Amino acid sequence: MAKSKKRPPAPKAVAQDKPTTLKDLLSSDVLEKLKAQADEAKAAEAALKEQQRQQAEEARQAEQKRRDNDFEYLLNNSAMDWKKHK
Repeated sequence: MAKSKKRPPAPKAVAQDKPTTLKDLLSSDVLEKLKAQADEAKAAEAALKEQQRQQAEEARQAEQKRRDNDFEYLLNNSAMDWKKHK
């Protein structure tokens, strides 16, 4: 049986070897302002989507109400089995 050689542990990377990122260069107050702006943009986008959803729902309800008053539509889409109502 051959002897196994012990390998020395791999040298760990030193934190100073990492490249500098933009986050490291920006001051904390600028970073907080940017985060606040991003949060505001997300909130505005969510509010816009909710408003569009509500408008679509209102339009759908208005169309359904119009159809309920249209005799031709009701006649065409009703069940033709009138024996149930005798």
